Amino acid sequence: MKPVCNVCNKAFSNQSNLNRHLRSHTNEKPFSWRHINDKRYECDICHKTFILRSNLIGHSRTHTKEKPFMCDACNESFSDYSNLKRHLRTHTDEKPHSCDICSKTFSARYNLTVHLRTHTDEKPFICNICNKIFSYESSLKRHLRTHTNEKPYSCDICTKTFSSQYNLTAHLRTHSNEKPYECDICNKAFLRCYDLTRHLRMHTNEKPFICNVCNKAFSRQSTLKRHSRTHANEKRYECDVCNKIFSQRASLRIHLRIHSKEKPFTCDICNKAFSQHSSLKIHLRTHTKDQPYVCDICNKAFSQHTHLMRHLRTHTKEKPYACDICHKAYSQCSNLTRHLRTHTKEKPYACNICQRPYSDPSNLIKHLRTHTKEKPYACDICQKTYSQPSNLSRHLRTHTENRPYACEICDKRFSMKAYLMKHSRVHTKEKPYACNFCQRAYSESSVLTRHLRTHTKEKQYACEICQKPFAYRFNLTKHLQTHTEEKPNRCDICQKSFTYPSRLIRHLRTHTKEKPYACDICPKTYAHSDELTRHLRTHTKENPYTCDICQKPFTCRSNLTNHLRTHTKEKPYACDICYKAFSQCGHLMTHLRTHMKERCLLSSEQEEYRAISEYNTS
Repeated sequence: MKPVCNVCNKAFSNQSNLNRHLRSHTNEKPFSWRHINDKRYECDICHKTFILRSNLIGHSRTHTKEKPFMCDACNESFSDYSNLKRHLRTHTDEKPHSCDICSKTFSARYNLTVHLRTHTDEKPFICNICNKIFSYESSLKRHLRTHTNEKPYSCDICTKTFSSQYNLTAHLRTHSNEKPYECDICNKAFLRCYDLTRHLRMHTNEKPFICNVCNKAFSRQSTLKRHSRTHANEKRYECDVCNKIFSQRASLRIHLRIHSKEKPFTCDICNKAFSQHSSLKIHLRTHTKDQPYVCDICNKAFSQHTHLMRHLRTHTKEKPYACDICHKAYSQCSNLTRHLRTHTKEKPYACNICQRPYSDPSNLIKHLRTHTKEKPYACDICQKTYSQPSNLSRHLRTHTENRPYACEICDKRFSMKAYLMKHSRVHTKEKPYACNFCQRAYSESSVLTRHLRTHTKEKQYACEICQKPFAYRFNLTKHLQTHTEEKPNRCDICQKSFTYPSRLIRHLRTHTKEKPYACDICPKTYAHSDELTRHLRTHTKENPYTCDICQKPFTCRSNLTNHLRTHTKEKPYACDICYKAFSQCGHLMTHLRTHMKERCLLSSEQEEYRAISEYNTS
């Protein structure tokens, strides 16, 4: 049976380990040290003293940078023979020192001693400034430099200074491009052993750092530290400029660069500067074309880990980001943020020219081009320019006439997959885009966007001449021609002119008697698609337009508009002869015929009177 601590109930493999652990509770230090005939050796440069002459010789090499002990396997040099011995074990994989508790093996005795403290929870090294405790003396030394801001290790090449030898060694490899630590699984190389260890956890899915509160596991200690603060609600670092509080000093340091506009990380290739080192690393991959993150399912490669994680959700169909209001789920956090603005009506992105607000930055960028008339996307074949890349992509297919996407039902071909998907809904009758307000469904997202404006009353297109706002760009274009009175579309048969090409096409059917829109249910045909849509409702009994006052349903919008006037008593159609007003245009037309009959009767009476007069005078 394993001996157990009577204070914290922790179990140990032997009594000696338990005894050592108990001292962490009692703070007992039974071992004392006494110097006999103490003779000290002093460093001539920094005056540090040593008991052993060999220690002084080893220390002097930190000043001279002398490294006389070289590894035969990789030519790495060391200032101390014991360091070389430890290093050689990384090649031989020799680990002679074993932990009695968990059987983990180590290449150096010191590493075993340090490891044992993870079992005993012993932290014997205390900072005399902030009382923070550490398991290792080296950790305390490094920590003390955060108080003194001391950086004694300097790079001979670029004079950059570091608080630890380890960080300097890692930095020197950025100059030599040396990456001595290679992953056996994917062959990726790293500057530091620690980076390789952390990387290997991606393959093994090992998460050795466990939260004491909720037992959540993490692959990195830094991530666990950040997570622990969510339980403690600990936010200690405050920005002096805007009073924002951060749980980490590093986060505050990065945040301060927003105020100072400091961008200390510069790309050696294009001189672009960044406020964060991670942003520079990601940017460098645009030059090197390095894509280290590979999808295990389809082998697609990515330059950023976040992009890979986002891509994996296309395979798993995972949607971890859910709306608290309507419970709609999204695969990306940015999509959820955008969606939430449909509830909050928040529009944080404003145009600096006309102050028009937008909920999405991409929409603001598109809008700005209406002011600047900028068209940055040019066709290489005909030099025609476009304000959006999607418009250029569509245009390019007019040159190639490439239509690789064919409908399996009717063999109609399309230049874009999106067009084919949209077309397929004609056959499937699928309407995947539903309105959150009235549950009405649409086959296209653009139609839903237009429909939503009937609820939000949003009118984002304004006339530059009279400032009249419109919900749709098409209506604005139509309105602009009322200012110019331009009618560029002329009928070749009767010379009648029209403002829009669509109106001319409709008009031409009055000459050709063409009726291209046929009903699938009955043999009836129509000249216009909207007429067919209205007709189909006689079969489906669909009444999509409902009166808000009396709930009466109608098959078409015009009938609803006419009906609403029975409630509002509005009579917009007035007779020019007697000024009588009507609620419907048809009623006015019927009324006008009564005047035509009166005129006909009057003219016949006048004709008869004239004939009698002529007869009497003759």
